Amino acid sequence: LRLVFLVQRASPVFIPLPIASPPTTPVTRSAHAPQIQIPMAAATMSAGGPSVFPKSHVGFDSITNQIENKLLKRGFQFNVICVGQTGLGKSTLINTIFASHLVDSKGRFTPSENIRSTTEIHPVTHIIEENGVRLRLNIVDTPGYGDLVNNDRCWDPIVKYIKDQHSAYLRKELTAQRERYIQDTRIHCCLYFISPTGHALKPIDIVVLKKLSETVNVVPVIAKSDSLTLEERKMFKDRIKEEFAFHNIRMYPYDNEEYDSEESAMNSQIKSIIPFAVVGSERNINVDGKVVRGRQNRWGTINVEDERHCEFVYLRDFLTRTHLQDLIETTSQIHYESFRAKQLLALKESSAQVHGQGSRPISPSADRELSRQSQRGAMNGY
Repeated sequence: LRLVFLVQRASPVFIPLPIASPPTTPVTRSAHAPQIQIPMAAATMSAGGPSVFPKSHVGFDSITNQIENKLLKRGFQFNVICVGQTGLGKSTLINTIFASHLVDSKGRFTPSENIRSTTEIHPVTHIIEENGVRLRLNIVDTPGYGDLVNNDRCWDPIVKYIKDQHSAYLRKELTAQRERYIQDTRIHCCLYFISPTGHALKPIDIVVLKKLSETVNVVPVIAKSDSLTLEERKMFKDRIKEEFAFHNIRMYPYDNEEYDSEESAMNSQIKSIIPFAVVGSERNINVDGKVVRGRQNRWGTINVEDERHCEFVYLRDFLTRTHLQDLIETTSQIHYESFRAKQLLALKESSAQVHGQGSRPISPSADRELSRQSQRGAMNGY
């Protein structure tokens, strides 16, 4: 069942909850922004014979309420990693998307500060509550990425961290007495920040995007797009799309034969916008008597929620209002399944080498699982 919540706007609620790790900070969440006008596809059920309608009310129609109540009590988990050079506004954009100060900037503010010699991984967790829906948001920052003269292998710590989360989840899943609800630290979305050069992707961007797209859902954004004119922005986006196609770099959302016409149309509209040209700001400014989030420049005012100025609204609604659940499902069903199948295959081959070619497999259930995972991975192009 796919459950869609229609959340009404309400005042923010402050809820402190303990988190095991990383460190947590309870925050408030406000929802006062226009929604993107993209149709949401209804869930469909495969035909299994003619429908039968009971002569009196049975009550199984309340199953959606039962599922909703359980999910609301449990809460939801969303993990996002931000990748990009220092100074592109990664922390600011995250804070702007969730309308809360969640991440502090990791950049250098004085010349005396030391330059990081390698890419670092800084995760932080917050719990956001909006209209009774709790979201445990895990944000992973990557300070030091791409900041050196020699950036060879600077992406290795990022790829390793993503795979480590898959590995940790797999270990918990394969234990004899596993937890009823395994804490999910797998990365559901990677926001990749592209420098607004106006020319083309840098070689490091192409290499890293290819590496990341194999293990995580990558959503590219053009950072600080207000530095480009509308004509420059359009030409830059067109060149980036051409390079994605030329280098066979797969960006999220992916094509899927199981999508109905509405879902396919929605994803096509999103693909026509990607990469999102965004501007982030935590400051409130006054525009025609209305307080909005934006930037005040000598030549004018930039409203980050004005679609004529940037595509921030499309990105925010894409991440939170239309594709949040699909990002989580795609991580589990494609990227994690591919990782799991490879690990089970390696485990089987290792077991065969130790015990001989004629030895028994790991277990019948593991063999069946391996076959199923391999078939699914092949179907999804892995």
